[in-house]
Amino acid sequence: MTRLKSMWGWAVQTARLMVGVPDYDNYVAHRKADHRAEPIMTYVEFFRERQNARYACEKGRFRGCC
Repeated sequence: MTRLKSMWGWAVQTARLMVGVPDYDNYVAHRKADHRAEPIMTYVEFFRERQNARYACEKGRFRGCC
């Protein structure tokens, strides 16, 4: 059963990354392990930052629909 849960978690993470949904849990683990002195973004902050990075909203590259 544990192996099945592990495989399911891996499949869900892979699917999310394929459609562009970032993995907040991995981000938090990385920050705690490698950047202890720096603050950790909330999920909302993290999601917005990743969206901006993906679509380059702040740089004016995203044109929207038309």
